[in-house]
Amino acid sequence: MFLQGNEACALGAIAAGCRFYAGYPITPSSEIMERMAVELPKADGTFIQMEDEIGSIGAVIGAAWTGAKSMTATSGPGLSLMLENIGYGIMTETPCVIVDVQRAGPSTGQATKVASGDVMQVRWGTHGDYEIIAFSPWSVQEMYELTIKAFNLAETYRTPVFLLSDEAVGHLREKAELSKDVEIIKRSPKSDKPFFGPGALMPTLGQGKKLSITGSTHDEWGIRKTQSPEIQAKFTTHFCDKIRLNADRITEYEEYYLDGQTTVLVIAYGFTARSALRAVELAREKGGKAGLLRLKTVWPMPENKLKSLPTSISKIIVPEMNQGQVIREFR
Repeated sequence: MFLQGNEACALGAIAAGCRFYAGYPITPSSEIMERMAVELPKADGTFIQMEDEIGSIGAVIGAAWTGAKSMTATSGPGLSLMLENIGYGIMTETPCVIVDVQRAGPSTGQATKVASGDVMQVRWGTHGDYEIIAFSPWSVQEMYELTIKAFNLAETYRTPVFLLSDEAVGHLREKAELSKDVEIIKRSPKSDKPFFGPGALMPTLGQGKKLSITGSTHDEWGIRKTQSPEIQAKFTTHFCDKIRLNADRITEYEEYYLDGQTTVLVIAYGFTARSALRAVELAREKGGKAGLLRLKTVWPMPENKLKSLPTSISKIIVPEMNQGQVIREFR
């Protein structure tokens, strides 16, 4: 199909089993919402436009606890409003997908212009100790594929997952192959302990499980334990370890011309990686020993890959559509 990136994201969500969408229109993500409004009713799903982004993420979290795979999409200013409820989603181990189609900021900034300034906001925006998963697509094809993977990992690790897109990828139009035969991780409602357990074990409201779904520190059944340092330590360790210890399973990247002869390495993600790859190819045509490491997963970082880079590399270049955010991680 010949599609826009935002449209491919919506179709990927439907293919992944998303049956609930709540959102508020904001440039440059609005086409996702518009396409979901058309496609969800065809799939016996529910679409609702909320009064703002705070209500949107709240509705998404609520829908997830009724058994529906759920999603919202926004851009920087809307993401800022969602952050407290995203922390609630992390604390309650609620699987859902949040698409951030980045634009130039801060504040209202340039609503129709591209940027990658939300990379650290996605990672550190909400408070407390936690780890997150964030994909960074560079094509319309990956908007489709990585949306499906985002839903699968949300179910596997019971956590909100980000698709960290940008205006250029969101509004790009190009060919994409949309396979209907996709791997889908389905939720299991059976769980002896609704919290702290392995992924995909999540009860649904109305099934008779006597638990509380609270943002306060709580035990395996949601009972508040706000005076317990042991429970607090257990929970925060769990939030971090379920992603940290599975980082090699989660992280995805691509290598171009990366071998023991590479002297200059470019590390890039998102739309910028398309220009980076072309620059590397031009350098090699002129005899330069350049290579590219393209991050499909920005969070968690592929630390083991970075530690095993060829010793021949003497220079690393990190092009970003911001003032330098991810480069700090590499340093």
